[in-house]
Amino acid sequence: MQGEEAALACVDVSVRFGAVAALSGVSLAFAPGRIHAVVGQNGAGKTTFARVCAGMVRPTAGELRIGAQPVPVGKVNAARAAGVELVHQSFALPPSFTIAESMEFGATGSGGIFTRRALEARWTGHLKSLGVDTNLRTRIRDLPVETRQAVEIARALVTDAKILILDEPTAVLSPAGVATLFERLRLLSRRGVTIILILHKIREVLDIAETISVLRGGRLIEAAIPVAAIDAARLATAIIGTPSGSIEAADQAALVGGGGGAAPVETARVSAAAPAGPPVFEMAGVDTRPDGEGRALEGASLTIRRGEIVGVAGVEGNGQHTLVRALAGLAGLDRGSICLGGTDVTAHALAQRRAAGLRIIPFDRNSEGLSLTSALWENWSARRLLLGRLLSPIAPSRLRNACHASLKEWDVRFADTGQPAGSLSGGNAQKVILAREIDADASLVIAAQPTRGLDIGATAFVWQALRASRDRGCGVLLISSDLDELFDIADRVVVMLSGRIAAEFSAPYNLAAVGAAMTGAPQ
Repeated sequence: MQGEEAALACVDVSVRFGAVAALSGVSLAFAPGRIHAVVGQNGAGKTTFARVCAGMVRPTAGELRIGAQPVPVGKVNAARAAGVELVHQSFALPPSFTIAESMEFGATGSGGIFTRRALEARWTGHLKSLGVDTNLRTRIRDLPVETRQAVEIARALVTDAKILILDEPTAVLSPAGVATLFERLRLLSRRGVTIILILHKIREVLDIAETISVLRGGRLIEAAIPVAAIDAARLATAIIGTPSGSIEAADQAALVGGGGGAAPVETARVSAAAPAGPPVFEMAGVDTRPDGEGRALEGASLTIRRGEIVGVAGVEGNGQHTLVRALAGLAGLDRGSICLGGTDVTAHALAQRRAAGLRIIPFDRNSEGLSLTSALWENWSARRLLLGRLLSPIAPSRLRNACHASLKEWDVRFADTGQPAGSLSGGNAQKVILAREIDADASLVIAAQPTRGLDIGATAFVWQALRASRDRGCGVLLISSDLDELFDIADRVVVMLSGRIAAEFSAPYNLAAVGAAMTGAPQ
């Protein structure tokens, strides 16, 4: 960036939360009108860095500059006035608002009296200029996830932002959604907007970024390296901090994408031999009622055998959430049957299904998997409480000791079993759920987006845990929007479309064929 004034610069920024150093002396500058990536493991300081830039976190030391001008730190209004906008990983627009109402709220920050027609006229052009062509009367909660994110970005740009920061923007997107997002970001970059992306997936980083910066343990390891000057293996080593050989070779290839950036057309990654075990799970002709949690199932049938990982692909919103709810006994069935371990559990409650060996790693670890304000030992003990194994009094100290041993076995980084679950990084929080859900009594493990938002080290850990479950004879149902993940570890892949099991594939997987099945295109 020699001879070029930075669009945004952090100078010797440090952030401490009590005894924890989230950032330590980070100095980093971003050239204007380019796409930059900031990467690192969970807990590396990426989100803290983004929030410092957006004025949401006041640093313990250091300063922030926009162009040549210093900006008051820890003040969102000052950052926005200087042209900085942050799009959060968790969508922030009010779900009950229409698109037009959300745009107006983002522009004014307050309510007011407006006619619907005036709002739509005011924002139609802005949205179309960003490639968002949809009915502005649609409520945010009714939008597909890709469109909701596009509206979030459009909202961030209503203030004529010059610097757009996106925290894990691909975490909830299908492969097609990621491609659309990247084209939208390239368009904004050509218009002069400086883009800063917080990302985990190395293939995506190499595909979209012009420069890459690496944080590890709150410290800057690599500063704004041109993407042409770094390959996937070197980037993985910079992120993890250990030789890349510490991750199994097959997993490393899948996680870093071989440094190419483009997804393979066909792949036949290493998987278990075709399972010979009996069915551990059978779902036959299941129809569910619409229940507000997603698209209803229609005639869904699926069999999983012992010692088999079955992957579920599909554009988000095609019945994946309802599938998990149906298997857990939380979605009402109009027709069909569900058997677990040879026993018909169609009419059984969740506790009975868990007693039969059902284990669930839910879609959202923060809202569904953990009580963030409760202690680690309380979260870990929840399944045992549900199974009725703690009906007789048991001293909390025994539960804490058992939890401590289990979390150590699963390599969870924690200070005390009494600390709240919300204090853990995403990877460690997911390990707590794994420690609770995967045990010797498990017969079917449902893993719903188990690596979403995780760094490559934590992702490899989850993959190894799922493979170990399979090798012990469990059946595993893996629901993922990451086709590379499915292709790497699934013995079979089925595609969900409009609440149905629309197609089934075996290795070697053909990306084009799976993608066509996901969209309903003729093959």
